[in-house]
Amino acid sequence: MKLFKKASSIIMASILILTVAVGCGQKKQEKVLNVYNWGDYIDESVIKDFEKEYGIKVKYETYDTNESMYTKIKSGGSSYDVCIPSDYMIKKMINENMLEKLDFNNIPNYKNIQEKFKNLAFDPKSEYSVPYMWGTFGIVYNSKMVKEPVDSWNILWDNKYKGEIVMFNSLRDTIAISLKRLGYSMNSINPKEIEEAKKELIKQKPLVRAYVVDEVKDIMRQGEAAMAVVWAGDAVTLIKENPDLKYVIPKEGSNIWFDNMVIPKGCKNKKEAELFIDFMTRAEISKKNVEYIGYSTPNKEAFKMLDEGTRNNKAAYPDDALLKKCEVFIDLGENIKTYDKAWTEIIAK
Repeated sequence: MKLFKKASSIIMASILILTVAVGCGQKKQEKVLNVYNWGDYIDESVIKDFEKEYGIKVKYETYDTNESMYTKIKSGGSSYDVCIPSDYMIKKMINENMLEKLDFNNIPNYKNIQEKFKNLAFDPKSEYSVPYMWGTFGIVYNSKMVKEPVDSWNILWDNKYKGEIVMFNSLRDTIAISLKRLGYSMNSINPKEIEEAKKELIKQKPLVRAYVVDEVKDIMRQGEAAMAVVWAGDAVTLIKENPDLKYVIPKEGSNIWFDNMVIPKGCKNKKEAELFIDFMTRAEISKKNVEYIGYSTPNKEAFKMLDEGTRNNKAAYPDDALLKKCEVFIDLGENIKTYDKAWTEIIAK
């Protein structure tokens, strides 16, 4: 009996040692959330706050255009849980069954979103997306280098600013500017109008210093160009850093855009993705992002928390009369191929 007990003790000790060894060798697998966002479009301390609060690791990647984001997700070679496309791209992704419907029971902070930013044409029942930021784009210019009034897109075609003009490296936005300047809709699908817009951009090209996206901030911050097409949020940030810079939405009108948080179809971590969207929609978190990025918030509670100067900043929050001249991009469907062809010819010249 004693021999049996001794043998049993040895066996149990061996099992215990083996269990401890295996436990030490196998760290508990951490939940990972894959987030895909525009470059420089979040206060990254917010990501750390989310990780700390929920114990979920965020793998964060960035893109520079809606089209590059769409192509990567469409190809199926990625496994993103949250991404932040713009209005017309959201519509395209809904039409192509690329997005999950959201469970708003998991997003209680959705109540913070202003009603006027819900049920918009690209997501008419607000089933697939939660607003993140909104804004316009226009012209930021250096008042020491540009002495004349800036109130029209025409100044981007003025020969005296040759080599001092920076344009978007984005086919949809840049062709839209040319269309609007000519008096056409930014959503035109008329081949003759698109051809005319293309020819004007080819005519303008010798005046253009560069076609860029995020790099525009460094160029204008350092006084390397007289003017640039920028999103309003970037203009707000730049003007804070350099008071010589001014921003205008041209009198012909511009684009008003909405960037919303969505969940790609087949997401492996849907509840965690909805948790992240809810976290991003908290008033204090939304405020933190607005103060870092400079863009306009659709979050009514966050807006109340902003300082008076920001709330009254016309670059970030333009008058309704001016916004009425602005257009929301729509999904052009197959007609985007006409834009693709025009853009290829512009860049090739």
